[in-house]
Amino acid sequence: MHFAGRDLPTLQRAEAELVSAQESLWQQKAVRCLDLPDRRSLYSEEVTTAIEQYQADSRKYRRIHNGLQSLIVIGSASTTSIAALDTGRELTWQSVTLTVISFAITMTAMFTGYYKFRECSYFLQQTADAIEEEVSAVALGIGPYSEYGPGQEDEALKLFTQRVEEHRNEQRRRQQQLDQPADQGAPSGQPPPG
Repeated sequence: MHFAGRDLPTLQRAEAELVSAQESLWQQKAVRCLDLPDRRSLYSEEVTTAIEQYQADSRKYRRIHNGLQSLIVIGSASTTSIAALDTGRELTWQSVTLTVISFAITMTAMFTGYYKFRECSYFLQQTADAIEEEVSAVALGIGPYSEYGPGQEDEALKLFTQRVEEHRNEQRRRQQQLDQPADQGAPSGQPPPG
């Protein structure tokens, strides 16, 4: 950002310089013959940067999409409500109240249908419960962790991490499916009706 004539770099310029410096560092490391752990470390750094970029782009496009969808919802409900008010009749408090209530119900129904708050809540709670179950099981040494005794905490922690990551990945898949239009399929494990 530029403040009062100070030549401070913008956030975009700083990010570009950081990316350039990372690429330069990765190229320097790649030129040398690295052993397997160093190559894995280098790859991990590259993947982390790619993940962050994908997530940032995803958030940006989701915000744009949700903003446009909100505009469509509000515009269509507003058009219907304004048309209901413009009947040429004298406006009474009953007709205005009825139109305002109708507008509010239409908006609520449209946003509820589009954003799927109930399904998101259900799946998030389901994932939280599954992870909480894993935490209890590893702490008490029961279930899949019952075969690990004293001195095998690393193996139990490895299994715990793997199982928690599976739950988290499943939650991400469900969220992606919820974000898809209805004609592309419903998420697995639908919440019960009601």
